[in-house]
Amino acid sequence: QVQLVESGGDLVQPGGSVKLSCAVSGLTFSLYHLGWYRQAPGEQRELVAQITRRSGGSGGSANYADSVKGRFTISRDNAKNTVFLQMNSLKPEDTGVYYCNAKRTIASPGWWGRGTQVTVSS
Repeated sequence: QVQLVESGGDLVQPGGSVKLSCAVSGLTFSLYHLGWYRQAPGEQRELVAQITRRSGGSGGSANYADSVKGRFTISRDNAKNTVFLQMNSLKPEDTGVYYCNAKRTIASPGWWGRGTQVTVSS
């Protein structure tokens, strides 16, 4: 049974930092592309960051939504079957439920976690 469990969501002041984790089980972690998405109230779910599966000796390449470039960093630990999202310089518009996703190919819908809430507010 595939499971993705997010953790680390919090209430944080603007300018603060949060690190999200997503523990993945039930699949061959290193073969999957991993992503973080967020959904704000009344908005569609959007891709925040994605890291590809390992290719050769590389740990995978990352790409980011323009709105988070330079502030967020996605990483993966293939030994621990975990993907992370380090979020710095947080803004109120970063508020939302953050979801972890694992997909075998870029075009497939993949597997989803249940999400973790991040609220950026003073």
